[in-house]
Amino acid sequence: MKRFLWLLILCSNIALAQHQIKIAVTDSLTRKPVTDATVAWQGKAIAHNTDTAGVVRFSNITPGSQTFSVSRVGYLKQSFTLIFPLADTTQVYTVSLMPQLQEMEVVIVSSTRTNSRIEDLPMKVEVLGQEEMDEENMIKPGNVASILGDLSVIHVQQTSATTGNTTIRMQGLNGRYTQLLRDGLPLYDGFSGNFGVLSIPPLDLKQIEIIKGSSSTLYGGGAIAGLINFISKAPTTDRDLSFTLNRSTLKESNANGYFSQRFGKFGLTFTAQQTWQTAVDVNKDGFSDVPKINSTILHPRLFYYINNRSQLDAGYAFTHENRLGGDMQVIDNRPDAIHQYSELNQSYRNTFDFHYRNDLDSVNRLTVKGSVSNYNLNNVDEGFAFKGNQLSDYLEVNDLIKLPKQELIIGGNYTGEYFRKNSAVVSPLANYDYHTLGAFVQDGWHINPKFLVEAGLRADHHSRFGWFVLPRIALLYKPVSALSVRLSSGLGYKAPNVFIPETLAGSFATLNPLSSNLTAERSFGVNFDANYHVRLSDEATLDVDQALYYTNINNPLIPVMNADNTTSLNNAGFRINTLGTDTYVRLKIDELELYFGFNHTVAKQALSNRTIYLPFSPQNKISTTIAYEVEGQWRFGVEGSLETNQYINENQRVRNFPFLAAMVERKWGSHVSFVLNCENINDFRQSRYESLYTGTITRPVFKQLWAPIDGRAVNLAMRIKI
Repeated sequence: MKRFLWLLILCSNIALAQHQIKIAVTDSLTRKPVTDATVAWQGKAIAHNTDTAGVVRFSNITPGSQTFSVSRVGYLKQSFTLIFPLADTTQVYTVSLMPQLQEMEVVIVSSTRTNSRIEDLPMKVEVLGQEEMDEENMIKPGNVASILGDLSVIHVQQTSATTGNTTIRMQGLNGRYTQLLRDGLPLYDGFSGNFGVLSIPPLDLKQIEIIKGSSSTLYGGGAIAGLINFISKAPTTDRDLSFTLNRSTLKESNANGYFSQRFGKFGLTFTAQQTWQTAVDVNKDGFSDVPKINSTILHPRLFYYINNRSQLDAGYAFTHENRLGGDMQVIDNRPDAIHQYSELNQSYRNTFDFHYRNDLDSVNRLTVKGSVSNYNLNNVDEGFAFKGNQLSDYLEVNDLIKLPKQELIIGGNYTGEYFRKNSAVVSPLANYDYHTLGAFVQDGWHINPKFLVEAGLRADHHSRFGWFVLPRIALLYKPVSALSVRLSSGLGYKAPNVFIPETLAGSFATLNPLSSNLTAERSFGVNFDANYHVRLSDEATLDVDQALYYTNINNPLIPVMNADNTTSLNNAGFRINTLGTDTYVRLKIDELELYFGFNHTVAKQALSNRTIYLPFSPQNKISTTIAYEVEGQWRFGVEGSLETNQYINENQRVRNFPFLAAMVERKWGSHVSFVLNCENINDFRQSRYESLYTGTITRPVFKQLWAPIDGRAVNLAMRIKI
């Protein structure tokens, strides 16, 4: 009997000596639980996979030093050692896995404010990453217009035959319906949003994020067709010092420089760009098809890494640009009684911005960001001198709350816009002050690993046009790991502003201020997207994407010519409808990449008795790309597109036009590379089929542009990385 009692006591002591632990695995960037991660107990043939909450449990752990390893496809493997018994037996031990960015090409999107991986978003987002920015830096180092135009859903329209200004059209809609952001800040609205906004050097960018479809619930007025967010680079511990020199046959020269490095708690990035462009008369009609440009850009940013939880960065951006177009004799300082026409745009843009982020705890991330921007423009058109200034400010505070199955964002923002024309300017335009206060909430609920529901609500109050309430809902369903299906819908609005591309196609001298009876434009949009991504082998991947979208806009604004030859904005007596489909297939086999895209969009005025198509919106765009790389030595690329069924005013159909480009890059290690690139190889130009102006040389009236006018261009670029 005594032996039996001693045996029971011994067994109980052994049982008491066994310990247990709960381990939670999260993503180090998004802080989301990582499901199906393998947690192995080293030295034991025991391993468990994390559940839907990213958690595993181990029991019967003997005292002493025990080592565990955590692994999952797409993440760097991590090991850790614990001494048992633990001081706190109720503690959940958390392991943060770092995404294996290079091998799995994990893309983190910041525009949705959740800092989620692109495959986990319920909204369709297109990301042009670092590789695309590096390539564009060698092809078009002066601006980002070219790389945006490569996307099938985006149409970059040149709005001026003399100064080369452009606007971005998404889903067939006018440029004012696309919201442009720089590092999440709206810097290009109103008066400051029409001149040189795409003059951002690709060398300064980490990536470009494009959200297709209504995003007004996230960012307020203007994001009806979608938004484009230009994300700047951030410093790393490795020094990055590089220079780009470029020269083209269209007499454009660029010199760009970039430096970044992190020094302990501090980091610095600095971008400088100088562009010189000589005016070129491509079609020999006496007027510039490419303007004379002198542009300077400076963009320093300072980073302060306060601790592991918080970070502050502040930046200053300076842009000075002179654009002169018109009669070539006037540009060459040889005017006479006949040759008198010119247009000058001289602008200065000064912007201060900051971003502060603080991980208050394991659940809450506080973000505060803001900007102050001052924009000055001196415009001289046919002898009429107009000077104006816009001061813009923006402040936003939001809290991202990450729960095991929810991501909740609560925040508010303020936007101010203050326009002043020079007191010496005699024109109908008047000064104005606009203020918008907004509050927003967004909740993403992971019902299960395959299904995510995200709902949002924004309320804005505009100082002139009153209240706007904007709900939105988005769904993400993953029936299998390779297939993602998205559906989103939401309301949007655009407060009237006199400075839009349609009115600025005329003259500041005849532009009237907003009338008191105008109402804001309001929209409803639906977007569907199905994406299939599969790894065919270790060296081959296939992506197939199919998108459908519909947008309806009420009370659209249109410019109207009055009896006194002035221009006013009026609410039209029709609605605008766009219906489209966007398809692409991308195949990567080792160093070979093949891409094919097709976009079909019908954008029209909704009238009861007839159909009028929106001008300058090609209904069909076919795009294809072939690229091949010999690693570390050569890269070759050919791309082409065909735009068809484009209309200008009153359903006048214009010619279909193709576009073909090719490039070759020679690399010497990672330090020196040369690129020879040719754009518009077939030299398609609108001026081949019609004159670009009517009237006389002294008083020309320029036609609206529906195709390129600058013709074939060859450039040679050199990049040096030290």
